[in-house]
Amino acid sequence: MQTLNLPDAALRIRNKGEKQEVFDSVRKKFVALTPEEWVRQHFIHYLADHRNVPRSLIAIEASLRYHRLKKRSDIVVYGKDGAPCLIVECKSPEVMVTQAVFDQVAMYNMALKVPFLAVTNGMVHFACHIDHDNGKIVFLKEIPEYEQMVKR
Repeated sequence: MQTLNLPDAALRIRNKGEKQEVFDSVRKKFVALTPEEWVRQHFIHYLADHRNVPRSLIAIEASLRYHRLKKRSDIVVYGKDGAPCLIVECKSPEVMVTQAVFDQVAMYNMALKVPFLAVTNGMVHFACHIDHDNGKIVFLKEIPEYEQMVKR
């Protein structure tokens, strides 16, 4: 797999037949190793190991409803109070981070109303803070530490 613009992560990879699997430390199971999963697993490790997000408060492919459509967000981080505080949309490294990717994560946020959003393809990452009360979006240089994310 491609080297990413994220800190190294000690991922457990195994071969299963002709396919590879990676151990997901959040779901506690091996999953198919696709390019998007490669990015997701590195980003999970980044959140847990470098932004101090407890793995127990990370959800992978969390279900949500937007109007009558069922959607799944790649990563949702929750506060200790159970309220979601960050949505992350992961794409494979070959997928450009475009307005359509931002639109996708913004649509998920219509349901969850989190204060922080991030999009990544493993090579480029964008994060923003959303002030829902004042309708303002501020792009950030990096994802905040967990304790800053959950301050309300």
